[in-house]
Amino acid sequence: MTKATDILVVFDCDGTLVDSAHNVVACMRIAFEDAGLPAPTDLDIRRSIGLNPDVAVRHLAQTPLKDAQLEQIVMGYKGAFFKRRLQADHHEPLFEGVREVLEHFASRNIAMAVATGKSMRGVNAVIEQHGLDGYFSSLQTPDHNPGKPHPQMLEKAMAMTGALPEQTFMIGDTSFDMMLAKNAGCRGIGVTWGYHDDAELRESGAEKLIDRFDELPKIVGAA
Repeated sequence: MTKATDILVVFDCDGTLVDSAHNVVACMRIAFEDAGLPAPTDLDIRRSIGLNPDVAVRHLAQTPLKDAQLEQIVMGYKGAFFKRRLQADHHEPLFEGVREVLEHFASRNIAMAVATGKSMRGVNAVIEQHGLDGYFSSLQTPDHNPGKPHPQMLEKAMAMTGALPEQTFMIGDTSFDMMLAKNAGCRGIGVTWGYHDDAELRESGAEKLIDRFDELPKIVGAA
């Protein structure tokens, strides 16, 4: 029987731990407009959250992009996000129940990690803003990994913590997260408060869906 301390719980960031949709949408619109291209719709941008920025931009562009255009938009997006973080009213709130569940897992010595399409700078900003330093044994981002659903981020997190795939749970709000879990041989748990709907999460491989964060300990065997 798997012990609680053998478990690895890996969280997506945007749409799972923090509500960042408003900031992502605003910054992506700015990046496209500054490049002289039509801005994607808010819905399309929300649905692309979780992908690496370069993949998201190509997905959102209405026409094929040249490499220089792609780089301009990606850098524009990152720059807009950096400026936004410096504003006094910038906020990416934690979803309800996040802190309590992280504290519960930490008290049970359960390893936790992050696997996200957000940059390392962005992840560190979230951790600093919400005082989450020390919870996560591994932070995996596009800075040094292929984007979701390539399995490398989960593979690295498992290698760092010694967890096996069958003991590893990927918690996310998009089909990209569930496909990441499937590709790494791990167990995907979908959250219903994010950016893809329930049917998409199930179709992409979610083992279970949760409507509240406090449902998670029982599912992973750490209640």
